[in-house]
Amino acid sequence: MDGGPLLLQPALKVKVWGGRKLEAAGIPLPDAQPYGEAWVMHDSATVAAGPLAGRELGELLPQYGADLAGPEVDLGEGWPLLAKLLDASAWLSLQVHPDDAWAQRLENEPRGKTEAWYVVAAEPDARLVRGLQPGCTREQLAAAIRADTLPQLLLETPVRPGDALMLPAGTLHALGPGLLVYEIQQTSDRTYRLYDWGRRGLDGQPRPLHIERGLMVANMDEPAPLQHHGGRQEQVVELARCAYFVCELLQLNPRAGDRLRRDTAGRRFQALTCIAGQATLACGPGELALRAGRTALVPACAGVWELRGAAQLLLARQP
Repeated sequence: MDGGPLLLQPALKVKVWGGRKLEAAGIPLPDAQPYGEAWVMHDSATVAAGPLAGRELGELLPQYGADLAGPEVDLGEGWPLLAKLLDASAWLSLQVHPDDAWAQRLENEPRGKTEAWYVVAAEPDARLVRGLQPGCTREQLAAAIRADTLPQLLLETPVRPGDALMLPAGTLHALGPGLLVYEIQQTSDRTYRLYDWGRRGLDGQPRPLHIERGLMVANMDEPAPLQHHGGRQEQVVELARCAYFVCELLQLNPRAGDRLRRDTAGRRFQALTCIAGQATLACGPGELALRAGRTALVPACAGVWELRGAAQLLLARQP
């Protein structure tokens, strides 16, 4: 591997709550179905150009593991992080994810799912759920589920572009209608639905709930606060940090002659998703043009890389 940047083609997911906002965000959609998720960095994301074009990241790991992901990354269970763009055109289910210990105990899976959200776009009055009302007990949560009154216990919060939120595993959460969100998370799709607004799936059948396990893994602590970063002018704004990932907002202003340099130091991959404007990524022997909707992977072996242009990008990496 020569250390050049890899342009990634996302894997698209049709969802009952999806819509068409991904297309407006720069990701072409192949048909008229309701697309809710674009997995822009994942085992299933495909290299879009160059000598590795057409191959999925997961397929490349056995051959290029240390150069691609980094010698410090445990690749025994595949690509460690998943980055998504989500179009919430209707309420997502009220759901909770297990942490590592619960995932291993309940599902024999190595990873739980801690995640973070960054609001890219929001319609007026858009809201999300970021936990339960303060003081709610597990017994009250179980009783509300049985009585079909769970929405009364939810901590709903209005949101706007530039908001960011950490969601540790165990936090009950849901995105509301009118949101386009970037999500960075541990690679896991294990979800326990506790409530689904009485709707049916795309197959016309009620979607399954996972109440017993959801109640087991739910965290009853106070949820993390919402942080607003809109209007900040710093070139680098840290949005989220935990043991699994770091997410940063990169802002380039060409009038100030902005360039941004980073270094993988040969240790770990870094991934860039452009959400506005245009930038050029110089990495190893190659350059890559990034515009809204495009994601590039900087291989661990790249070393120093540079961005220039007029753009906002989200950087995901391991700490």
